[in-house]
Amino acid sequence: MTLSVCMIVKNEEKVLARCLECLKDIADETVIVDTGSSDDTKKIAAGYTDRIYDYEWKDDFADARNFAFGKCTCDYIYSADADEIIDEEQQKRFMALKESLDGSVDIVQFYYTNQLEYNTTYNYDKELRPKLYKRLRTFVWEGEVHESVRLEPVIYDSDIEIIHKPSSLHSGRDFDIFRKMIEKKGELPARLLDMYLRELAVSGEDEDFMASADHMRIIAESEKDVQRVREEMFVLMRAARISGNRDEFMKYALRSLALGEVISETAFELGEFYRGEGDTAEASIWYYNAAHETEPSLDHRYKDEYPLAYLGDN
Repeated sequence: MTLSVCMIVKNEEKVLARCLECLKDIADETVIVDTGSSDDTKKIAAGYTDRIYDYEWKDDFADARNFAFGKCTCDYIYSADADEIIDEEQQKRFMALKESLDGSVDIVQFYYTNQLEYNTTYNYDKELRPKLYKRLRTFVWEGEVHESVRLEPVIYDSDIEIIHKPSSLHSGRDFDIFRKMIEKKGELPARLLDMYLRELAVSGEDEDFMASADHMRIIAESEKDVQRVREEMFVLMRAARISGNRDEFMKYALRSLALGEVISETAFELGEFYRGEGDTAEASIWYYNAAHETEPSLDHRYKDEYPLAYLGDN
C-alpha cells in the first residue's frame, strides 16, 4: 500500500524538521497544510515536499484536517503532528506494518507516549490513538441472511509507539477557540466540554478560569452527569477564589460536597481556600484528603503532586 503523511502546521520551525526526518523514508507523499505561519515553517517543509498548501484559519481544526486529507492521494493517510517523534525501532515497525497491511483495515491505532511530561489533558502516559486512516473506504455487506452493510470501521491496534515532545503548550490557542465557540453557539458539545474542563485544570491561568465562569454557571444548572457537575463546581470554586468572592466559593463547594463522592480537585481547592484564609490546620486536612482520600477527575496532579507539595510528603 502507499502512504500519505498529512500535517496541519503553524509556526512549527522548532520541531517540524525533527518530525519529518522520522517519516521521510515511510511516506510516499507528504502533504503539509499551513494555517498562517509567520516563521520558517514553510521553508523547512519545502526541504521535504513540494505538496505545501495554505489554508485560511477558521478556528476549526476539523475543517483544516478535512482540507488536508482532501489533498492526499495515497491508499492510507498518516495524520501526524509536528511535535511527534518516531524513533528508529518504531520506524522499522512502521515500515513492516506498511508492507503487511491489507486493504481490509480502515483505521490503525498507534501508542501515544510521553504525555504526562508536558502537562497534556490526558492522565495516561501511554494510550492508543487512531493515527493511520484508509483514504477511500469501501462498503462491505455482511451476514448470510438479512445481510447489511458494515457500518463500523475495521480497527487494528498496532504496537508502534509515537513520542510526544512539544516545545510549548497550545492551551492559550485552545481557550480562545472554546470561547469563540461558546459565543457563537451558546454551548459546547459534550466531548469538547470535557476537553475544556481538562485544559482548564491542566494549564488554565487565573484569567481562563474567570472567563469560563459564566458559561459554567449556565450549564451546571441543567447538567445531568453528576461527575461532570463535580468538575464544573471545581472550576467555579477556583474562579470564585481567584475573584475573592467567599460566598460564591462556599456555595459551589457545598454543592459539590452534597453530591457525595469528593474529587481531588475539589479537596485541593478547599485546601487552597483555607490556606488563603490563614487557617493552615484546616488547609492541611483538605490537602490530606486530596492526596490520600480522593481520586482526581481532570488532572492527576491534584492528587499526587499539588497537595503533597504543601504537606511535605514529597
